[in-house]
Amino acid sequence: MRSGWLTQGPRAAEFERTVADYVGARYAVAVSNGTAALHLACAAAGLGDGDVLVTSPNTFVASANCAHFVGARAEFADIDATSLNMDPEQLGRRCAVLERVKAIVPVHFAGLPCDMPSIRAVADRTGARIIEDASHALGATYADMTVFSFHPVKLMATGEGGMVTTNDEVLYRDLLRLHSHGINKLDDAYAVPEQAYTDGVPNVWYYEMKELGFNFRLTDLQCALGLSQFAKLDRFLERRRALALRYDRLLAGVPYVRPAQPAARERNAHHLYVVRIDFDALGVSRNAIMNGLRERSIYCQVHYIPVPRQPYYRRRGHRPADYPAAEGYYREALSLPLYYTLSDVQQDYVVAQLKALLRCA
Repeated sequence: MRSGWLTQGPRAAEFERTVADYVGARYAVAVSNGTAALHLACAAAGLGDGDVLVTSPNTFVASANCAHFVGARAEFADIDATSLNMDPEQLGRRCAVLERVKAIVPVHFAGLPCDMPSIRAVADRTGARIIEDASHALGATYADMTVFSFHPVKLMATGEGGMVTTNDEVLYRDLLRLHSHGINKLDDAYAVPEQAYTDGVPNVWYYEMKELGFNFRLTDLQCALGLSQFAKLDRFLERRRALALRYDRLLAGVPYVRPAQPAARERNAHHLYVVRIDFDALGVSRNAIMNGLRERSIYCQVHYIPVPRQPYYRRRGHRPADYPAAEGYYREALSLPLYYTLSDVQQDYVVAQLKALLRCA
């Protein structure tokens, strides 16, 4: 606050460099939120009218909406029933029958990494860019661009905020321009040099809008918060992993209840802890269980309503029944409380009340 830099300044550059170094990327561009990051990545990838972006049906709507922001359209590839991430075999089948697939957006659901080598192989055959939606995770290996979110419910927060990382200098320069009104950045050559110079000396006030861009910048104030949060990231991840493993133990043997992503706990960022509950076999509705938990001051959620169920996508011809794995998961999904300051005592209470409501105590 005292520095005088409240919009973009040195903290933004430091935050970008810190995140890029952590995930092993050459470049990073901080933006106003994760949705803006997806939008920006689609624009930088050159998606437009008639192009197709393929993503997972098991995600928040932003992973698909970003295609429509730039005039393209979203299609979906069903998930793997075990990982709950995009199924590379389903992705390959979809890309084989769709025309003009220009981007693939895998979503690391709940923090579990997708099978990126297999997805990369499909992208290479298809000639598509990969834009990893790592809003639930931190890390990138196989993508052209990777998108992060720093919303308050994520692993670390800047209030609102997001970032795009890449190893491609051309994409980086495009991202820089597009996130700030399309105005020239770095050493971009001037398109109208006669306006840019006086007697051979650059005009100090001069700038050029190269293309139609956006105001997607993240403030220095938010980046300072992000840097403070980043210093605690490993501690956040360790506690979330411990809580996830503890949930696994506490729920072991509970009839008709199972962890939704039991494998690879050591590789999962554990943004969410999701259980699958056979509500039909138990003879109770999910709504009744969630309301019962709310009465006990326990707030759960469902992540996510499959995107093809949304009215906007139904009007565009998408049918939920075309994605049976996503639909099967959705019928049983319930996300239990998981956050850094959740205590063991509180977690015990959550599980005890869930068992009581399910008549499993």
